[in-house]
Amino acid sequence: MRRSHVTTVSLLVALALAACTNAKDVLEPSAITPPATSTQTLPATSTAGAPATPAAPVTSAQSAAILSKTRLQIAPIVGASVEAATPLTAELQTRARQRGITLAGSADQTVTHVLKGYFSTMSEGADTTVIYVWDVYDPAGNRLHRINGQQKAPSVNSGASAGGDSWKGVSPATMQTIADQTIDQFAAWLGGKAG
Repeated sequence: MRRSHVTTVSLLVALALAACTNAKDVLEPSAITPPATSTQTLPATSTAGAPATPAAPVTSAQSAAILSKTRLQIAPIVGASVEAATPLTAELQTRARQRGITLAGSADQTVTHVLKGYFSTMSEGADTTVIYVWDVYDPAGNRLHRINGQQKAPSVNSGASAGGDSWKGVSPATMQTIADQTIDQFAAWLGGKAG
């Protein structure tokens, strides 16, 4: 009887240590997502020490279903000139439709996600680079995800950056490429959340 008690205690200690090891992994800075991780809640009851079961891979059908239920509102773009934002916005709409994402207006009460874009340019000599950050929010204003990057802009006007307005040197094709990358990354993020 004493031996089974020692074995049981040893097993419980091993399970507790395994649970601590799993908890350490969650606290790693690389595992922390942007604010509003409330969508990733842990179950109220768990089997201590049981190995975590990996989420089932997301199928194309599941991803398509998630995208078809998405109603995306694109907030006014900050930092880009109207001339640069126009081809960007048009391509965001086109690419969203291609991906099966419904775009919603600002008065739409059924919005599931809001995309806010922040843009700037950096000029070095004749080269201009567009730097962009997109924050994805839920309807309550909680940030869920961030998409960012930069795109070197083939200049359409070699003297634009010398005049102080580097946006004049950014071609519509550059802004369309950014739009395509943005929607593709948004769709991949949504698809990866299934399960």
